[in-house]
Amino acid sequence: MTPLPDIPSDRFPRHIAVIMDGNGRWAVRQNRERIRGHERGAEAVRRIVTECSDLRRDRGGPDFLTLYSFSLENWKRPVDEVAFLMQMYIDYLRRDRETMHKNHIRFNQIGRHDNLPDPVLEELNQTLEETKHYKGLTLTLALNYGSRAEITDAVKLIANKVKAGKLDPARITEKTIADHLYTHDMPDPDLLIRTAGELRVSNYLLWQISYAELYVSDVLWPDFGVSELHAAIRSFASRNRRFGALDHSNTLVK
Repeated sequence: MTPLPDIPSDRFPRHIAVIMDGNGRWAVRQNRERIRGHERGAEAVRRIVTECSDLRRDRGGPDFLTLYSFSLENWKRPVDEVAFLMQMYIDYLRRDRETMHKNHIRFNQIGRHDNLPDPVLEELNQTLEETKHYKGLTLTLALNYGSRAEITDAVKLIANKVKAGKLDPARITEKTIADHLYTHDMPDPDLLIRTAGELRVSNYLLWQISYAELYVSDVLWPDFGVSELHAAIRSFASRNRRFGALDHSNTLVK
């Protein structure tokens, strides 16, 4: 299938961020354990990563895909479920590195390393090292992540530079803050997708999504597939992004 032939290459979002929601509800509806929902959610990750990589190669975009996989608040979940998720990350990285190599996908992780088990950190570091030179899709997992924590960490870094006399407070700008966030080497998301019909951003990339286009799908994440991704991209391509300015034309802003 030719991917999205009706969308001009310059209408694709450069950076897609996703809040993957609904694994637990999917499992409940199937009368299965919650962990089975997470397993099916991992299959959805594989589908969407592959399709975004193909879209970039065949159609010129997107360049970045960032997935909200485990928040700082998720540590409050049952111990067995958290342990399963940590092992699932290990298994995913081991199994899918071959796919990353095949498609020249550069892997990235944002979030704190505190509390992450050593085996998870080992697989993260190995995947980061092995894929760091690739120029294809950049896949970022927001793992052990919270946006307020990210902003707090950025403020601390900036404050330490001011204290050390390396930065004049009068010269602090929005760019200064952006340059100290976990995402300092990434563009802001153009499109934020949330699944399972939830209408909130859940402490995700709060600084970065200031002008992102929002797309909410009622589909639970384990069932989210290529057709749903295409629908989100079509919706994005049809929108007029003004970034706070007036548009006096009758055509879409490109």
